[in-house]
Amino acid sequence: MKIIERYLKKDIKADLKDKMVFINGPRQAGKTTLALSFLKDSSPKNPCYLNYDYIADRELILKGRFPGNQKIIILDEIHKYARWRNLIKGFYDKYKKSFLVTGSARFSHYRRGGDSLLGRYYLYRLHPLSLREIHSKPTAKDLEELLKWGGFPEPFLKAKTKILNRWHKNCKELLVHEDIRDLENIRELSLIELLVNALPERVGAPLSIKSLMEDLQVAHKTVEKWLSILESFYFCFRIPPFGSPSIRAVKKEKKLYLYDWSYIQEKGIRFENLMACQLLKYCHFLEDTEGLKMELRFLRDTDKREVDFVVIKNKKPLFAVECKSGDKNPAPSIKYFKHRTSIPVFYQVHLKTADVETPYGRILPFTTFCKELNMP
Repeated sequence: MKIIERYLKKDIKADLKDKMVFINGPRQAGKTTLALSFLKDSSPKNPCYLNYDYIADRELILKGRFPGNQKIIILDEIHKYARWRNLIKGFYDKYKKSFLVTGSARFSHYRRGGDSLLGRYYLYRLHPLSLREIHSKPTAKDLEELLKWGGFPEPFLKAKTKILNRWHKNCKELLVHEDIRDLENIRELSLIELLVNALPERVGAPLSIKSLMEDLQVAHKTVEKWLSILESFYFCFRIPPFGSPSIRAVKKEKKLYLYDWSYIQEKGIRFENLMACQLLKYCHFLEDTEGLKMELRFLRDTDKREVDFVVIKNKKPLFAVECKSGDKNPAPSIKYFKHRTSIPVFYQVHLKTADVETPYGRILPFTTFCKELNMP
């Protein structure tokens, strides 16, 4: 199977010399494979790799028994232990080893009390594969494959419909009936499963909590809580609106996207979701490696004019992106917002080949967009 060098490896290697490194990200995004690549023996049987889900490893972790004369110790899924922060803080302060901690849920969501780890670690969020990870000079065919199979290594590299379908089914079951069950005190797992199945059809449009309440027959607060849980496990993410009263921008609506766009049937929405994932990956990369304050938002007014995405750096808009299947003329919404917002650059990104400069912004292919903006 093809080995893909992950985009975070160089930065993590440098930071391991200084502090602990935490790697978060969706289940099966490649966290363990990335972590093991820092060991001379990259086998999961390496004694330096300890998985909290494995009973024998769990006992070693709780007793603090690690292989001697080893520079790096990998601790996987340790956030499932109630007081994991205290445990890791003690390990780090005592042993002064390079600990590499991985998990498929956001560590910030599962603090569960304990001492602060401030100043002892760097956090990285590993996203699924993107176009420039697949190939240094990606082609239209590479993009087509990524769009079809999604960015998770196993289904992308095997590229078979049967495997993808089984992958979807397995991931949903593991998410609801293992991950959420083990870490959340929720009895209505069947309703969360219904929510998981309902979300792909709501991608790309302002998310109606009221509609979900009616479908699931639960309270607004419950739907919000369940969505937050799904976000904490990297199944989905929501982006807020951007804008000011001068353009009558919407304030409360959020748009939802999935980390795995291969769930989505309609090609245009799937492409928009792919772009959302690429831009979020770009924002997280700059935050995790350079310490910048990045945000991903969308632009929409009360008259339903909309630009799909706005990337914000240190509270100032950096650029906006509209996703289109066509490649000829700028969208009317770009023309409208160009002279009414402080956004300096507008891009209209498409799946075809045209690359055109217009008075309102640039129209260019997705492959060119990723290359010129140095997307990870």
